[in-house]
This record gives sequence, structure tokens and C-alpha cells, in this order.
Amino acid sequence: MNPIGTSKRDHPVKPQGWRQNPAVKWLLMVMFVLLFYFSLAPHLIPETYDIAEGSISENDIKAPFQIRDENATRLAEEEAAKRIDPKYSIVALHDEMLVEQILYRIEQLNQDDQVTTENKIDIYKSEIPGKYGEYIDAFVKSNKRDGTYSDSLLEEMATEAKDQQYTIPEETFYKMPQLTSEQLSEMRDVAKGIVRKLTSEQLREAETARTQVAELVNSSSLSSRTEREIVQELARFVIMPNKFLDQEATDEAKAEAKQNTPPVIIKEGDVFVKRGETITAETYKLLSDANLLQDKKDYWPQLGLFFMSVMFAIVMYVYLHQSGGINGVKPRYSNAQLLMLWLIFLINIIIIQIIALTQTDSAPYAGYLAPAALGAMLITLLMDMHLAIIASFIFTVMGSIILNTSQNQIFDFKYGFFIMVISLAAVFSIYRASQRSTILKAGIMVSLFGSVSVISMLMLSEDLNRMPFIYSVAFAFGGGLLTAVLVIGLMPFFEITFGILSALKLVELSNPNHPLLRKLLTETPGTYHHSVMVGNLSEAAAEAIGANGLLCRVGSFYHDIGKTKRPNYFIENQSNIENPHDTIDPKLSKSIIVAHARDGVEMLKGYNIPKPIRDIAEQHHGTTSLKFFYYKALKQAEEEGKEAAFTEDDYRYPGPKAQSKEAAVVGISDCVEAAVRSLRNPTVEQVEAMIAKIIKSRLDDNQYNECDLTLKELDKIAQSLKESVIGIFHSRIEYPEDVKAKERAE
Repeated sequence: MNPIGTSKRDHPVKPQGWRQNPAVKWLLMVMFVLLFYFSLAPHLIPETYDIAEGSISENDIKAPFQIRDENATRLAEEEAAKRIDPKYSIVALHDEMLVEQILYRIEQLNQDDQVTTENKIDIYKSEIPGKYGEYIDAFVKSNKRDGTYSDSLLEEMATEAKDQQYTIPEETFYKMPQLTSEQLSEMRDVAKGIVRKLTSEQLREAETARTQVAELVNSSSLSSRTEREIVQELARFVIMPNKFLDQEATDEAKAEAKQNTPPVIIKEGDVFVKRGETITAETYKLLSDANLLQDKKDYWPQLGLFFMSVMFAIVMYVYLHQSGGINGVKPRYSNAQLLMLWLIFLINIIIIQIIALTQTDSAPYAGYLAPAALGAMLITLLMDMHLAIIASFIFTVMGSIILNTSQNQIFDFKYGFFIMVISLAAVFSIYRASQRSTILKAGIMVSLFGSVSVISMLMLSEDLNRMPFIYSVAFAFGGGLLTAVLVIGLMPFFEITFGILSALKLVELSNPNHPLLRKLLTETPGTYHHSVMVGNLSEAAAEAIGANGLLCRVGSFYHDIGKTKRPNYFIENQSNIENPHDTIDPKLSKSIIVAHARDGVEMLKGYNIPKPIRDIAEQHHGTTSLKFFYYKALKQAEEEGKEAAFTEDDYRYPGPKAQSKEAAVVGISDCVEAAVRSLRNPTVEQVEAMIAKIIKSRLDDNQYNECDLTLKELDKIAQSLKESVIGIFHSRIEYPEDVKAKERAE
């Protein structure tokens, strides 16, 4: 609480010791980054080797991930290409058109009487052999324009056809001038028919068809020997091959074969360099391409992982900062709690890593056994639900990397989704837990939600093979139960080591069968009743300002435990006996009264009661003054005619002042309960005025300077106490209407 007219920033609370040291906080954040980095490094960064080409490998080198063997893949592709047979294509040259052209030229020239026979023979000798090449060239030119055949195929056809050109015997040309139009017409039909028949089949070699020409001509309708001889030679001349090597199609087939050749893969974990093996150029290149050589190490993965780790830490930093846990005036989390958070992360990650070691290619579903919700459940119980939700998403990402069994991706969505579901189920199941049995119930909820998430993923992937399905669901269910067992086992360790007062521990301490509470009840029943009443008042007041109501209730139960050492010196325990303070020196009375706070702390330490409760017992009176004994001492000194050798400060509690909202609330509630109990027939106005007076008195006495209560919160506390007191002492409190009626009656 700050003086009126000042703000909390004007009076920052100085860090005390390592628990609030800012440097230690930043060191812990660095430790979080290192934890994230080194936890994920084995799964994301491959190991490198100091090895040279031509050297001997000192160890077996296993593939850290799936590696494509480029050299072996290239050899496999070449072998596949070699197995491809050459591709041939049919080119329809229509050889009968060439024989048509030749016979037409003979007929045209034979009808020209101006040309002598000798000249005709010379023309035939020069023109007819050249028509073969001219016909092929014209065919190539025509088909290049319309694109029926590829250029390479046309070139192959022209070359091959010209190489197989038939040479007409010279004596045949001497017989051509003798042919009449009628003979040429008859020869034309026969020749075209023979050529068409022989070229209807695939011809790689023209000579194969040419050998059949004589037989077909002799069986034709031609009767003249001359006609048969000329038709036979012309048919042989015009027959060309029609099946040619298609290099382009062959290359495409080989390329397709290479493309369809599966790559040679070195699986993760396979030994691809054995111990004692010489590192060849191919092996060295393979190691280099896989970034497994130290001198050619790729640092991008390390940098990427570092950025990822920093991002995780930043997410936590932002939450802790906004909740007052890093640089807040009154940090919500001490360095001890941040260290505990780091240990929770460490334990959760180690357990996930251990489960990951049990995964195999045949049994990847073993990852579902991982109790990944352990961290989220512990953080919820020991710290804060919202922090647990943030941690759950970090565990989700890390678990999907650590449990990933796929070689083609960084994260495995199946395990990420599974961990997210069970972590959130754990957080919402364990939130506000009040009994240890709640942990087991939360574990069962984790099992159920985990099993359902696994079933849904298996259904979506249609992977419903009986045994893997059963194992996956069984592991998921068992993981939830394992989580509950581990949480139950680890909770006492964290509670004792870090002095954490969880809700479960508070509920255990509130049990009336606790030895100290039984002692309080049996030896000081008045104080016990007072403590219970203070617990009711303080819990409601604390919850009104967002403080820990359960801590206030349990702290109230123990705040006056020190009174059990001298119970008769406290008025609530003085039934049917004289007040011993009436006969002793006020200074001695003061010593006895103020000692109950110190005695209570010693007793609580003896029973290992957590520090937050000890602090309430020690701080609930702060440094307030025992005015009754102070004024009594003044009166005695006046009666004796002596000057007072003491001041009011000598009659104060030793403190310290309240360091937390909870200690301040318990202190106010303690004073209010005692004051109201002293009233004979309190009215609402009296209760309200008394509560305001008590709070103002402590405020003026600077009792709230060391805790972060605000004036607005004090108003809420006053209103809550008023409502609680009226509810508890309802039958004794007179309302204004009752008072007026009573006055009229009198």
C-alpha cells in the first residue's frame, strides 16, 4: 500500500537476495533457451564428422536422416536407360506415287515424235534415277511444313532411304522407248498394285521386299516379256524402307525410364560407411551433400533452431512480464519458482525423449505412451493455469519434433495434436483441484481424451489395421494413467524443495486432524473458534480483490498457533478465570502478547509448515501498537509519580509488516473479528464504522507500505468484511429499523 498521492512506482520494492535478482532472472531465461536448443538439436541437426577423402573411417557412420544416394541413383538411371530398345516409327512414303510419276514421264516422252529414240534413252538414263531423290526431298519438305513427323525422323528417313536406293540396269532404259500408251496403262496398274502390296508391311530393309517383286510380276496379267522386265525393275527402284529409327522417341523413352527409376535411398539409421572403410570420392561427395562433414558444415539448421528456441523463451517472457513475473514492481514469480518451472520443462522433455527411444519403424505408436501432459499438470497445480496453457503449446511443438518418425517433415502432426489435446485436458481437469484423488481423476480424463484423439486421427488416415489400432489406443490410455502416477510422485518433491504451497497442500493443512489444529482445538478452544471465524472473513475478502482466498483461510487457521504456549493470557481463552494481565506488569504483558507471533513461527517450522503460512503468522500484526498496555504503563508511571522511560514504539509488535496481500487481509480480518466480538449488540452502522476505523488506523500507521494493496482494494476488503460479518453475526446485529423501533418502545 502506498501513501495517498503517491503511486506504486514511487516506492518500488527492492529485490532481496537471488530470488528477486534481475540478473538471475535473465540467466534463467537463457537456461530456457539452452534447454529448448539442446533438447531439439539431436532431432533437427545431424552429427558431423572430421574426415577426408581417401582416409579410413574410424567409426560406423549411420544416416541421421533419409539420404538420397545421387551417384547410385544416377547409375541406376543409366542402367534403366540402357534397357530401353530403340524406338522405330513408320513413315508412309506412298511409293506407288513415284512409279506413277515415272510411267507418266515415259508415256509423255514416248509420244513426242520430235525426240529420237537415242535421245529418249539418254533422257531416261538421266531423269529416272534422279526422281528417287527428288521424291524423297519433296516428301521431307512437305511434311516439315505440316509437322506430321519430327524433323529428326524425316532426316533419318531421307538418309536411310537414299542409302538403300536401287540401281536400274542400263539395258532397261533401251526398252522403254518401245512402250505404247496401252502397254504403259496396263503396266501402271500392275506396278502400283505390286508396290502397294509390298510396302504395306513394315520394311526396315527395302531389299527384303525387292526380292519378292519378280514372283509377283510373273504372276501378274502382263503378257509381254518387255513389260514384265520394265515393271520388275521400276518396282524394285521405287520400293523404299518405311520403318526408321526415331531417335527423338528413343531419347524420350530413355528419359522417361530415368525419371521412373526410383532413387537409391539410404534409410535413417542405416550404416552407409563402415568402420575401416576407405572414403572414396563418391562416399565423400555423399557425406558432403548430406552436410555431414565438419569442414563443409551447414550452419543454417543451427541458426534456425536457435531462433525457434528464442521464440519459445520470448513467449514465456512476454507472459511472465505481463503478469508481473519479470520486471514487475512486486514480481508474481520469484527466481525460485522460475527455476522450478525450468525443472518441470526439463523433466517433461526427458520423459518424452525416453519414450521416443522406444519407437521403431514397425511400432511408431509407442510415442502415444509419452506422459506429455505431465508438465502442464504440474504447472497448473504449482503455479498458474494460464502459464500451463502457454507451456502446453510449447510442449506440443517440441513433442511433435521429438516423437516424429517421418523422414520428410520436421513436425509430426499426429503427435502434436495428441499432446495438445491431452495437455489442455489435463489443465482444465486439474484446475482448482482440492484433493490428491483429483490428480487420478485428471489422469483418467487425459487417458480418455488422448484415446479419442488417437482414434479420430486413425479414422481420418484410414489406418484401421487391427493390431496397430489397438496398440495406439492402449498406449494413449496408459500414458494418461502414467501421467497421474508421475504427478502424484513429483508433487511432494516440488512442494518441499521450493516451498510451494499448492491448493492440494492447503487443503491437506486445513484438515482438523492435523496435529497443530488438534492442539489448537483442545488446548485453546477460544482461539480455535476465533481462527475459524477469521478464516471465513479473510477468504471472502481475499477473493474480492483477486488474492489467494484458500491461502488466507488456511493461514488464518494457523495464525495464532503461538497462543497455545500461554493460552490463559489471551482473552478468548479466559473462561471463568481472572485475567492474569490484571496482576502483572504491562511490560511483561506486552512481551507475552507479542511473543505469540514468534512462538507460532517456531512451532510451524517444527511441523514443516510452508513459508507462506509462517509469513502470515509472523506478519498478521505487523508493527501495530498494543495501546491498552501502553496506556496502562503510562497510568502506572503517572500514579507512581515517575516520568515514563518508554515510548509507544516499545509497545509494538516486532513485525515485519505485511509483505503480501494475503498477510494484510488476514491481519485486518483478525482485528475486525475480535472487535466485532467485543460488541454487545452491534448494529450495521457500528460494524461498518468499526471496519473503516480499523483499516484507516492501520493505513495511517503505514502498515501496508510493504505490500501492494491499493486504496481501491481496501474499499473492496471493507465491503466484503461488512457483508461477511453481517452474515456470520446476523442474529446479534441490529438493523437501523430495529434500533428505531426499540427507541420508540423505550
